[in-house]
This record gives sequence, C-alpha cells and structure tokens, in this order.
Amino acid sequence: MTAAPWLFDTIDGTWPAARYLSEGPWLLREGRGGGSRVSAASARDAVQEDDIAQAEAGMLALGQPRLFMIRPEDSALDAALAARGYQIKDPVTAYATPVDRLTQIPVPRVTVLPVWEPLVIMREIWAEGGIGPERLAVMMRAEGPKTGLLARYNDKPGGAAFVAVHQGVAMLHALEILPHQRKQGLGQWMMRGAAFWARAQGAQKLSVVCTRANDGANALYSSLGMDVVGAYHYRILQ
Repeated sequence: MTAAPWLFDTIDGTWPAARYLSEGPWLLREGRGGGSRVSAASARDAVQEDDIAQAEAGMLALGQPRLFMIRPEDSALDAALAARGYQIKDPVTAYATPVDRLTQIPVPRVTVLPVWEPLVIMREIWAEGGIGPERLAVMMRAEGPKTGLLARYNDKPGGAAFVAVHQGVAMLHALEILPHQRKQGLGQWMMRGAAFWARAQGAQKLSVVCTRANDGANALYSSLGMDVVGAYHYRILQ
C-alpha cells in the first residue's frame, strides 16, 4: 500500500523530534525519550546495505536504540534489516478524514474542552497511560496551531489528547481515556472535538496513527468512517 503524500511530513510536523540530523542518505531523529516516532532513522534517498552502518553509528552516538522507520517504499531496506537480525516493532496504521465528516454532529456542551497549555489533570491522565514528561516535551516542541483536549463525563475528567496542525492537516496524538470512563463514547467525542478545533484553524483533514495491536482505537477510527491512508512499521535491533 502507498501512503498519502502528506503523511510523514505531518507526523514530523505535529510530533517533532528534538533534533533532526542529515547523515548521508539518512534522516536521524534525536528523541530524548519521546518514543519511536521521534527516535527512528528513516531513508531520505535510496540506500545500499553498506549505508546501514552509518545510520547505526549515528543512533548509537545519540544514545538511542538502533531503530528504523520502514515506510511502504522501503521494502529493500526492510529486507536488508531483517537479514541483519532486526525485528519488526509496532506496525502502524494511519487514518484520515475530511473534518466535515466529523463536524456534522455537535459535541455536547463541556464534553470536550480545548486547553493549552495542558492542565495538571491532563498531565495526570497522560501519566496514567504512560505518557510522561518526555512526550509532553514533544507536544511543547510542536510549532503552529496546537491544543490539548480535556474530555469530561458526568462532570468528571475522562480523557486527554493532543492535536496539532501542519500544512493544513491536523493530527491527533496521545489519546488517553481513563479506565473507569471508558465505554461511554468519549473516544468519538474527542475525535469530533478535535475536528471542530481543526476546522477552526483552517485544516481540511483530521488524521491519526495507531498501532495495529490497539484493537479499541482501530475500531473507533473505523466506526467514524475514517479512511486508511498509509501504514508503516519499525525495525529494531534488540
């Protein structure tokens, strides 16, 4: 499958690494503990098997695991890394939809509140889901329009998310619903709230990326009529 031409630029634009380094045919990302998306190396040009050592050295110099992002056009690199013992990590599916598809139903009052900078309760919700200071730092680095979303149900906090816009495409990250507030429809209201916010910023699309193993999230995005617009995975040397 091919990916939407804007997908990977939107990922970098809305969930940015601390630093980007160009080394030969590679783009290296310094993640500072912010997760795979901001730490993986990716190929900027055609690469040969001998080029892999250059990327490995660069990632080790940053104190990071040897981790590569594999996009649909990287099949040769994928095979070369597999032959070197790299294992597949976190296959991801990307979804997108025109914002108008999610703004036809109004969000109930005070159910989803755009808030920036994140409130203490939002930080606590994220922390409970394993989204700590390093990922909050990623949010702070994002340039352009961005906001946090606080969900409420029965007058109590229910979830948090982050959404940002890059070149007319909004992408939602770090969607976390508190365990005792799940199965109340908060996930769909969060996505609709993100779409209303994105439309107000002039964005035409709302997108999200999700690991294939996250059955609940994949079911949510499919139920909202979001289209699959790409896929990728990582290769890591344990």
